[in-house]
Amino acid sequence: MNYHIQASSIVKQDATLHIKQSNIDFGTTSKTAESLPNPAELFLGSFASCILKNVERFSTMMKFTYSKAAIEVNATRLENPPRMENILYNLTIYSNDKKLNKELLKKNIEKFGTIYNTVKLSCTISGTISTIENV
Repeated sequence: MNYHIQASSIVKQDATLHIKQSNIDFGTTSKTAESLPNPAELFLGSFASCILKNVERFSTMMKFTYSKAAIEVNATRLENPPRMENILYNLTIYSNDKKLNKELLKKNIEKFGTIYNTVKLSCTISGTISTIENV
């Protein structure tokens, strides 16, 4: 598989990712540091997207149902050289399905996630999966 994206920016303004039919604005200036995602946050967003995509994918393969999934990702950035050192995620799956095997799901996410596997080559990743019954 090959992927293609485009991005553009204007001097002293912010930038935009152009991916398929989507445009995603991101911050490159100090004036939007609190309102637009920065590149590090987009990176973590890509990591989170990978995990959520695999929840959807493996729900079919593992034959479990869920109503929604939510993920929180935290990371530690080191300064010299600038890089992500530790990524910690907490994945919550809302489901009443007793067939949901959290350990197997976690193993599959860690084995088959494209972004997950790319990131784990450069930093430590740890995470948990919990379920909440949706009454």
